[in-house]
Amino acid sequence: MAGKLIEIEEARRLVLERVAPLGHEPVALREALGRVLAEDVTSADNIPGFDNSAMDGYAVRSRDTEPATPERPTRLDIVDEARAGHPASHMVAPMEAIAISTGAPVPEGADAVVRVEDTDGAREGKVAIHAPVAPGANIRRAGEDIERGETVLRSGTTLGPAEIGVLASVGRARAVCARRPSVAVLTTGDELQEPGETLRPGAIRNSNSYALAALVEEAGGELALTEIVGDTREETEAALDRALSCDITLVSGGVSVGEHDHVKPALASLGAEEIFWGVALRPGKPTFFGLAPHRPGAGLTRNLVFGLPGNPVSSMVAFTLFARPAIRAMLGADPDERRRTTAVFEEDYAKQPGRAHLIRCKLELAEDGWHARSTGAQGSHVLTSMLDADALAIIPSEQGDVSAGDRVEIELLR
Repeated sequence: MAGKLIEIEEARRLVLERVAPLGHEPVALREALGRVLAEDVTSADNIPGFDNSAMDGYAVRSRDTEPATPERPTRLDIVDEARAGHPASHMVAPMEAIAISTGAPVPEGADAVVRVEDTDGAREGKVAIHAPVAPGANIRRAGEDIERGETVLRSGTTLGPAEIGVLASVGRARAVCARRPSVAVLTTGDELQEPGETLRPGAIRNSNSYALAALVEEAGGELALTEIVGDTREETEAALDRALSCDITLVSGGVSVGEHDHVKPALASLGAEEIFWGVALRPGKPTFFGLAPHRPGAGLTRNLVFGLPGNPVSSMVAFTLFARPAIRAMLGADPDERRRTTAVFEEDYAKQPGRAHLIRCKLELAEDGWHARSTGAQGSHVLTSMLDADALAIIPSEQGDVSAGDRVEIELLR
């Protein structure tokens, strides 16, 4: 398959059919944000576990309030108090009320709660009620949120704040989560320097390492190694050999055919198998994907290797299209969770058939759906074009120019 450009969807297929989940591990809830659940979670209890008050007020028998009006309020004896965590010790008998706080258990005998706003409050051991209440008013029933035995979360769910709250509510102190793939990020080039260093003549700052590391962690991977690799065969091979102890290796730059592009021959000497090199894609044409033999410490029998272009936008786009779905699939999550849809493109865009173009674009919602407009200059070196990008507009390989008003496919980024 070497040297032949393949389409985006074929490249994604070739990646995903070589990916499998990595297993699972228990994770404390306070450390589980962003992790992917590896089991279905059911509740052993009703949530809430008892009927409780939705309001501050008075627990009553609704039939006792039927004659109440503002002019002729019904007066009930206050015989006890129920607070959250402190149930009342009395039951409600005819013409009695129990003061109750939000969340407190509804006392036996009561079938409704009168809001404190519909009373004169407690005076001399009595409460004056100005309006009738229906049975069940202002009561949250046991199991109203979650019923005993109900499945509340499914395997493959990414845990956000709400999911973690639900896990806590059903009594889980830990979540069984997919193990995160370890990822190495190598950026190649003698010209690279770290942020904060004074640039020497001809040097550039190493933005790819930081952008890719952030993309890895956002996708759910575990960043295990980052290195700048000099433009020699020896340095490249040594760095790759170290990186192959991880589950995934990302190499930015050095995957073309120039005199100083050493990634492909170094991988070959390390026993890597090339699956594809070259995608009918702009930006991102010289993307490489392969499998390398196991190194000590790796969780897989073979390491996934992604050779990403050196230009910063190309590197981010190629990661989004190919490496991110692989990480999500290894976590047992939906690799296509960033859904594709369509949008009306609001600009003319010149294109020759031959390669798919991915246009960074901003989205606005209108009555007829999404409308897309490019973020500006689309050069693969213009990293700021990613700042406001909500989506990538996908113009297929076989298509030519796009006219303002055409509907195009988009892949959501946010």
